[in-house]
Amino acid sequence: MTSKILLGLTLVTSLAAAPLAAQTAPAPAAAAAATGARYGDFGVDLTARDTAVKPGDDFWTYANGQWDKTTPIAADRQTAGPAVVLSDTAELQVRRILEDASSDPAAIGPSAPQIGALYASFMDQAAIERAAIAPLKPYFAKIDAARDRAQLQQLFATVGYASPVEIGQLPDPSDPTRYVAGWSQGELGMGGRDYYLLPGAKYDAYRAAYRGYVEQVLTLAGIGDAAARAGRIIALETAMAKVHWSPVEQRDLTKMLKPMTVAQRRALAPQFDFAAMERTAGYGDQPVLIMSTDTALTALGTIFAATPVGTWQDWMKFRFASAQAAVLPKAFDDASFAFYGKTLADQPEQRARWKRGVALVNGAMGEAVGKVYVARFYPPESEAQMAELIKNLRGAYRERIAGNDWMDAATKQAALAKLAAFEPRTGHPATYVDYASLKVVSGDPLGNNLRAAEFAHRLDLSRFPKPVDRSLWEMTPQTVNAYYNPLVNQITFPAAILQPPFFDPKADAAVNYGAIGAVIGHEMGHGFDDQGSQFAASGKFENWWTPATREAFTKRTGVLVGQFDQYEPIPGVKVKGALTLGENIGDLGGIEAAYSAYQRYQAEHGKAPVIDGLTGDQRFFLAYAQAWRTKVREGAQRARLLTDPHSPAFYRVNGIVRNVDAWYAAFGVKPGDALYLAPKDRVKIW
Repeated sequence: MTSKILLGLTLVTSLAAAPLAAQTAPAPAAAAAATGARYGDFGVDLTARDTAVKPGDDFWTYANGQWDKTTPIAADRQTAGPAVVLSDTAELQVRRILEDASSDPAAIGPSAPQIGALYASFMDQAAIERAAIAPLKPYFAKIDAARDRAQLQQLFATVGYASPVEIGQLPDPSDPTRYVAGWSQGELGMGGRDYYLLPGAKYDAYRAAYRGYVEQVLTLAGIGDAAARAGRIIALETAMAKVHWSPVEQRDLTKMLKPMTVAQRRALAPQFDFAAMERTAGYGDQPVLIMSTDTALTALGTIFAATPVGTWQDWMKFRFASAQAAVLPKAFDDASFAFYGKTLADQPEQRARWKRGVALVNGAMGEAVGKVYVARFYPPESEAQMAELIKNLRGAYRERIAGNDWMDAATKQAALAKLAAFEPRTGHPATYVDYASLKVVSGDPLGNNLRAAEFAHRLDLSRFPKPVDRSLWEMTPQTVNAYYNPLVNQITFPAAILQPPFFDPKADAAVNYGAIGAVIGHEMGHGFDDQGSQFAASGKFENWWTPATREAFTKRTGVLVGQFDQYEPIPGVKVKGALTLGENIGDLGGIEAAYSAYQRYQAEHGKAPVIDGLTGDQRFFLAYAQAWRTKVREGAQRARLLTDPHSPAFYRVNGIVRNVDAWYAAFGVKPGDALYLAPKDRVKIW
């Protein structure tokens, strides 16, 4: 059971590398003399470039080639890049907060005992080893007690237990001032469905390793006949994978956001007693719910009825122990990392225990930690500096929407109304979650995990009958990322991303507009991408486009799909243009709007000077490319290509700038250059 249904509607920047920096833009004279920027003299790391490469042939490598050659991926990381640097900084800052919770609780506040006990219990590996598998036994006993399908479904709807179908809540797409609950297909143990279904030796090896992992976890948990049970679990998950909707199919919101009555839900999958599970989950009797991935729910009902209860019990035990491996004896933890880290993601080393402890506390009590984090590490003036950039980006989008040649007047008017209604949020929430009722028990890390999950679920339920609280945040202040939520029409930039190396008030204006400007534009652009454009200014899921304008939009976006379908980061694994379309629209619209915003800045302050032989426009595009200087291990990259709606960073640079006229002019890109596209073939949306 989960309360994270339909999080695909929250459009996250996904900072495998983090395209962020910000500033109050200096006047040109100040920019020319700027010193003290984190990168180079003015914000661009000129030593990172490979100037032997023509910008028009490979702009990412021109901007980042030397960095790429000399920068390793840390052994405990799947990626390298600016976001990792910033994440490491935030991690160390949060570690100090967690340690202070025990040594200096007065400096932390009323949550200090909980934070300290949560972290200390996770870090006490000796106690975890002494407990052995005893902490698993009460939860396994509940699974053993579920001897029929009705009892199984009660566990499916209970926090902490895996389920083939999952329930949660979200703002009602038909009326986003209130919450609605909904069902969707559950998660698979190996991750995306393609790992179970794709042919080839590579995927055969993944499947063999997963089978071995399932058998190992069952054996460690004291479950006999592990090999046979593992075989049945793999067969069950493979059957589920075959009926799951693909990530591309889940982007079709008309099919995903299907409201259904009680009778319709019962007819959809009569094998599931949805009403009983809804009551168990705390949602009571709801006349209408959203039923996502509806054909998968139907097929999963058939699979549920055809699979023996004992196999479901084995599956739930495996999934439970696997999910809690980090708070079980080291053998569980090592097995989990060996499969998910080494085998699937090619990560050589497990992250240090304290780093994973930081992540655990951030997940369980993130806003309590975030409140202290903001007080210690987030300068208030950052919000004013961000406000200027957002204002300029909003103005740039207003000009570009009003001036485009493919939207008719009625749709333009609605688009401008949506733009005006955008709510930008920076730094931290206005109010923080109160964790006073969360029970944290020293020496019970597994129980703490489950109680934290139950607390989060109960917190959601406490809001369910009430109007949607627009002040809520879906990321903590210490999260290095950003997002757009179309159901409330908000863009959000947490504090952790608004600091060096990305948030640099000493950087040149061109650099900051090319970096954070492009990301602010990206998040705004999600309001007008292929998914976000289906939500009105209020967040309501409705069509506000005329048929002719939608047709023109689809024609342009179809060309973008075709471009990205050609890119092949790993031999035999291409970018999925349809899956990454929304993010690619965000990137393209973001850089175009940021460039326009930069021109607005120059109109007010004067034309940018040449610095170190680079024009303002060249610095703008270099900053954009260096914000995406990212390296990813092959296994991690493969996983992203199968399921992630974001294109690899290399193509978020090269695949985007080749559609931007100003980039051609800035670097003299000509026919014959590898990235050159004829003007008629360049995609123009915003």
